[in-house]
Amino acid sequence: MFIAIVQIPMAKRPRDAAVEAAAKSAPTYTALGAKGLLKKYYLNGEAGGGGVYLWDSEAAARAWYTPDWEKRMEAAFGARPTVTYYDNHVVVDNETGKVHVDGQNT
Repeated sequence: MFIAIVQIPMAKRPRDAAVEAAAKSAPTYTALGAKGLLKKYYLNGEAGGGGVYLWDSEAAARAWYTPDWEKRMEAAFGARPTVTYYDNHVVVDNETGKVHVDGQNT
């Protein structure tokens, strides 16, 4: 698995506005399932907005975060996003009581 964290410097939104914006954009990210996006967690806090994205590969993630994407985000939010990439080899899943190493249960 591969993780990308997108941060956009912006004011924290009220809860209802954050949920409304997320619901509006969710179909875009649902469609990205066919291109390797496994999950997206929307972020809304004092440090800004953005998301935590779980991708099936680094290539899939990097294919999404293009210069055109960056321009669209800057136009939409009035600030340039930053993307930080991480390999993710181990996941502790307390909901299922399992630890996954490279996608396999241990």
